Amino acid sequence: MSPVILNLTKICYGYPGGPLVLDDLDFHLHAGDRIGLVAPNGSGKTTLFHIVMGLLKPLSGTVEAFGEARKVETDFVEVRRRMGLLFQDADDQLFSPTVLEDVAFGPLNLGKSREQAVAVAVKTLDFLGLNGFEDRVTYKLSGGEKRLVSLATILAMEPEVLLLDEPSTGLDSSTKEKLIDILNTLDLSFVLISHEFDFLSQTARHIYTMEGGRIRFDRELNIHTHRHAHLMGNQPHRHV
Repeated sequence: MSPVILNLTKICYGYPGGPLVLDDLDFHLHAGDRIGLVAPNGSGKTTLFHIVMGLLKPLSGTVEAFGEARKVETDFVEVRRRMGLLFQDADDQLFSPTVLEDVAFGPLNLGKSREQAVAVAVKTLDFLGLNGFEDRVTYKLSGGEKRLVSLATILAMEPEVLLLDEPSTGLDSSTKEKLIDILNTLDLSFVLISHEFDFLSQTARHIYTMEGGRIRFDRELNIHTHRHAHLMGNQPHRHV
């Protein structure tokens, strides 16, 4: 059995004035796992990520990451260094004037020198096919470009785990294919939230859903391609 990276036990969380979004949720992530998570909006997927990173504090339950209990803010410093969170909205991730400054910010924050951070940033941008983007102004990038630069800001910190919140949203088909290739190249564990079954089927090894504030491991989704032929195949029809 691979080492356990993340262990959440009986996590409960609700926003003020509302019902529980997470209700006795259990979740375990092992080294090498590539998990897809699909569920309706409001089911608690993003909330789950924010609890893992210590951005939200559960009402009850325990968070263990890398073999240690994580309870207070200082406990999550190591978690944020070893896990990378890709926010659902790229504009929440990018804040520096230029692409190079944004991508180099993480390595600088981890203690690298200016020269080292720039070298890592340039290498990461090149890996993502974004060479030449260093001096681009971040707010002028297209939606797809912002998405890839946001991923670069995370990968430049050399994490062991990725938490990816709707990474393919708003991407054109060519950029989406590029992102699929990148994810399949990375030797990292990750949890991926998406509503796009084709994207999940090409990136995740296991796909689960959420219901009633819990992850339903007993309802793993098996995605397959359905092909068939009809004598009158160009006529509208349906399957039941």
